[in-house]
Amino acid sequence: MQRILVIGSPGAGKSTLATELARRTGLPLIHLDQHAWLPGWVELGREQWKSKVRELLAGDRWIIDGNYTGSLPYRMSRADTIVDLDLPAWLCVARLLRRILSTHGRVRADMAEGCPEQLDWRFLLYTARFPWTLRPRINQTLAEFSGEVIRLKSPAEIRRFLASFPRA
Repeated sequence: MQRILVIGSPGAGKSTLATELARRTGLPLIHLDQHAWLPGWVELGREQWKSKVRELLAGDRWIIDGNYTGSLPYRMSRADTIVDLDLPAWLCVARLLRRILSTHGRVRADMAEGCPEQLDWRFLLYTARFPWTLRPRINQTLAEFSGEVIRLKSPAEIRRFLASFPRA
């Protein structure tokens, strides 16, 4: 495992898992959210984003967390392992609400500068509907991946997965 993608619904714990996995493995960590946004929650343009993703994938070793399904096939072409957090929607929404309450108005460590945490009802709805809207497309894309897919479906499975890596 030298090039790992961590994907899953918002609120599933992608950034938390990726951060701990990077700490335990020594692999460089890349949070896609830090690169996809400009201050004030302005998205990069399509061509800028493609260029940025190519640049981020150029390294020989990394852990990259984030969904961004439009670039998933390209990221998969460079990855050797995908860790897919497939947690229940209710849990992801609850975690997202907890995160919003605890960090509202502040920029999280895994987010782009100038993009403070905010309550966005559309994003909450997107998260609640994730298993029915995006999950089928992700599963179809993952079926084409030739590397290892590790699907974790509960917090307990995530803890067991992390426990398989020695603490640094």
